[in-house]
Parts: sequence; C-alpha cells; structure tokens
Amino acid sequence: MKLLLRCCSPALWLAACLALLAPLPAAAASAAELESEAKAALDRLYAQNPGARSLGKDAVGVLVFPGIVKAGLGVGGQFGEGVLYRGGKAAGYYNTAGASVGLQAGAQKYGYAIFFLSEDTLKYLDKSEGFEVGVGPSLVVADESFAKSTTTTTAKDKIYAFIFDQKGAMAALGIQGNKITKIKK
Repeated sequence: MKLLLRCCSPALWLAACLALLAPLPAAAASAAELESEAKAALDRLYAQNPGARSLGKDAVGVLVFPGIVKAGLGVGGQFGEGVLYRGGKAAGYYNTAGASVGLQAGAQKYGYAIFFLSEDTLKYLDKSEGFEVGVGPSLVVADESFAKSTTTTTAKDKIYAFIFDQKGAMAALGIQGNKITKIKK
C-alpha cells in the first residue's frame, strides 16, 4: 500500500497544483479581454514594484503577459498571451510558448512583463519572427531587491523582465526553451 501511495503521490500533487490554477479559460481571450487583463496586471506590478514603474516611464515598449500557465511532470510546457504597449496603448498581441524536460513537478501561473528600453531591441521582437528567450539581445530578469533600487539612470541593459503574481508551485531542474511570437487578435 505504501508503494502505491508513493507512486501516486506525484500525480496527486500535480493534480492539486493544477486545481489551484482553476478555473483556466477554455478558449483564447478576445483582444479587449486580453488588454483589460494585461492592463490590470501591469497596474499591479507598478503598485508593488517601484523599479518596474521607473523603467516603465522610459520604456519604448512593455510586453505584458498577465497569466502564463506552466505545468510539468518530467516533461512540461507553458503558454500565455500578452499585449505590447507603446505609449500606454496596445500596439500588438503576442503569445509565449515553451517546453521543458528534466526533473520537474508542479504547476504554476504567473505574470511576466518585458520592458524594452530601446527601439532596436523592440524592433528585434518582430524582425526575428519570434523572440527566443536566451537568443538575441540580452535579457535581465529583475528580482525584488533589484526592482527596489532601479531607476532608468541605473539601468544599463536594454531589456528587463519582471515575473509577478505567482500562484502554485513548480520545482524544476532541466532544459527549457521559450519563444515569443506575434499573433493576430
């Protein structure tokens, strides 16, 4: 009986984590729904994170994914849709998709915002026909201590990413790939 419980416990744990993320939308959000969710997510990030708010003032574009869902048990994946804001207005829609393999178990949902501080880095997003994280311009993922002390005068890189609103649990040690692609809404 103990052996059965040990074998089932990762699957049960994963199911419990997925239940935390419910209810997930069955279909892709409309452009208006996605814009509303992304705007609310960006407002929450700015309220919680002065560094993000500071970078946002001078960014030429901010790509906001309000709800990326990631899950895995040995093999995993993630997906989310987002809005690119230029001058405070929606300028395009994107999705992010990724796959991973390795020692991993769990599920989580989180928000992700990418701040583009130059026209060149923003142009690369579309020119590359899909921005691959880890390929192309350098991307700095900002942690909480960085975010509290960052201003546009101390920011030296041209792309910054903030992860926020994390829910669920995910433990992973493996190889992951992620791609951001422009979509039509």
